[in-house]
Amino acid sequence: MFASNKLKISLISAVFVFSCGVSADHLSGHSVEKRIAPTGSIYKNGDDVPVAIASVVETSGPRSGEDVYNSKCVACHGTGVAGAPKLGDVASWASRIVAGEESLLNNAINGINAMPPKGTCADCTNDEIAETVKYMVANSQ
Repeated sequence: MFASNKLKISLISAVFVFSCGVSADHLSGHSVEKRIAPTGSIYKNGDDVPVAIASVVETSGPRSGEDVYNSKCVACHGTGVAGAPKLGDVASWASRIVAGEESLLNNAINGINAMPPKGTCADCTNDEIAETVKYMVANSQ
């Protein structure tokens, strides 16, 4: 029994020593320097400042209303999130359609209720938004 307790104490001690050695690695000089290193730089007038080059996005022309709906609008108008009228829900769209296409387009471009301006398509042109509104109306009558 004494040997069994001695073995348990030896194993526990070994685990403790090993875990302390592993966890102490975060205290090494290199690790500390890396963690407290600045994340940015401050430049004064006249310094040579590096300039980020904006990436160029190639477009093949205006997106169709269906493409915009399927990539941007479906998140809310496919599920009805925050009261968004679901595509194809005739009852939800009836009063909106009666208000007219100009009203729908104005709401889509400028936002209404929980919908921000242009929904989730900040890079859409007004023409693309107009095509998307037409697509949604045509599929919700």
